[in-house]
Amino acid sequence: MQYYSLNGQSPNTSFKDAVIRGIAPDRGLYFPMEIPQLEPEFFENIETLSTEEIAYRAISPFVGDAIPEAELRKIVSEVLDFDFPVVPVDGNLSTLELFHGPTLAFKDVGARFMARCLGYFSKDQDQEVTVLVATSGDTGGAVANGFLGVPGVKVVILYPSGKVSDIQERQLTTLGQNITALEVNGTFDDCQDMVKSAFLDTDITGKRQLTSANSINVARWLPQMFYFLLAYKQTKALGKELVFSVPSGNFGNICAGMMAHRLGMPVHHFVAATNANQVVPDFMATGQYEPKPSVATISNAMDVGDPSNFIRIRKIYGNDFDRLKGHLSSSSFSDDATREAMADVQKRTGYTMDPHGAVGYLGLKKYMEDHPDKLGIFLETAHPIKFLDVMESVFDFEIALPENIKTLMDKQKEFIKIASYADLKVFLMG
Repeated sequence: MQYYSLNGQSPNTSFKDAVIRGIAPDRGLYFPMEIPQLEPEFFENIETLSTEEIAYRAISPFVGDAIPEAELRKIVSEVLDFDFPVVPVDGNLSTLELFHGPTLAFKDVGARFMARCLGYFSKDQDQEVTVLVATSGDTGGAVANGFLGVPGVKVVILYPSGKVSDIQERQLTTLGQNITALEVNGTFDDCQDMVKSAFLDTDITGKRQLTSANSINVARWLPQMFYFLLAYKQTKALGKELVFSVPSGNFGNICAGMMAHRLGMPVHHFVAATNANQVVPDFMATGQYEPKPSVATISNAMDVGDPSNFIRIRKIYGNDFDRLKGHLSSSSFSDDATREAMADVQKRTGYTMDPHGAVGYLGLKKYMEDHPDKLGIFLETAHPIKFLDVMESVFDFEIALPENIKTLMDKQKEFIKIASYADLKVFLMG
């Protein structure tokens, strides 16, 4: 499989080079030259297939011969060693729980897959690889955990000061070893701009081999197809058309679901649910894409004013606005509405949603009002404990700390403060 830049000004490249580069030289995102189709029998018999087989058959066309079959099967088996249950919540609305991995967030899948791919590629490299990544919340912890101790790889994580939760911050600042955290005086968009600028800075790239572990990297983005396919496997016997509602920030997650749909997975519709950062809802209403500065909300991992992966979503549907509208709806919800939904659902059903899942729930509920015969699934992308301050402001009961979080609470945070791209450059050059 070859990959090309969506900016159209860079040479095509292999899966291996796309993973190592992260972003194309022309600053474009890599996209596969073709979108493969899985055989109809794959979906007809998906209930009989193992998790490993489903994942391997979905990802192998995108990897091609860059990784041998035995090694790729080993990678997907190690990545998917926890559960992805679909849990009924409220009538015809269910949730796909993606927080049963090591850092309690959906990004564990992509981060672990990419870490193992890069570890495989770097074992024959003379030059050390530096993974440079911006995080609005969960990416940092998942990447730090996934790459911890990987030989030949250093990880540098930029996160916005005061705009991630305490537990999220601890997950990326307490590991040490080959992980370095940089606290940025700014927003997530500032962090992301710094990362993109570093990739184009020949002073840095002449000295360091950089790659990114944000969902801009194909090895972070594409494996997120796996849990959409596993959700389909769990619900196929119900015989209802699926609607997926995805709480969306940088739009890599919902983009992966749409790619699974293009592989042949039956899906009726996708809903991109956002918080006050409503660039995509506005685009779907007007057809005009106008990035804006990000706004801080209680669903902080979604605080993105210029979602990188939306260009991939548009490409999946041939940059045809009417065709895209046939597959995607998008709605924005306030913090007050999010809190109200969290409290209401817990009171009526006993299910406790985190603020991101609650936004996904609201988007799904709105869409399902006109489509009551469908089966709606909203994604619970992170464990509620990761947003303890928000949970405590909504509920009058304590949420028990999982064991892997308890071990973080007494560890010392270690980070370096930076305020500008110049600071980042000095650090990377030093």
